[in-house]
Amino acid sequence: MKLLVINGPNLNMLGIREPSIYGKEDFAALQNYIRASAKELGHTVTLFQSNHEGEIVDVIQSAYGVYEGIVINPAAYTHTSVAILDALKAVGIPTVEVHLSDIHTREEFRKHSYVSLVAVKTICGLGFEGYRKALEYFTEEGLSS
Repeated sequence: MKLLVINGPNLNMLGIREPSIYGKEDFAALQNYIRASAKELGHTVTLFQSNHEGEIVDVIQSAYGVYEGIVINPAAYTHTSVAILDALKAVGIPTVEVHLSDIHTREEFRKHSYVSLVAVKTICGLGFEGYRKALEYFTEEGLSS
């Protein structure tokens, strides 16, 4: 199965940004973890990260007809981006939302997710393992080729 994994703003700063919340491993370690998990599960993944909302919308739109599933950690755009929600709705690709931390136990503003309105599953608070669980979702649901 061809999957697109999207990481939003500030995830490129993993290991530096609030390690007590997001962990001490860096973004390269996350990318390696995702690639290894995907390979083990028999998926092909393309990884994308951007700090810019429009670029994330563009990559979602370009996924139409190319990818069978999307895994997205929209980061701060989780709570603010109707544009990302609309792009995901437009392409109609099954999407799993992932967050390293548990957004439901943090500040009040973090508890609302626009992406959850379209996601087939949301995984929070499992750190890197959340990405593996997202990849496993596509296998378990019988969506893999």
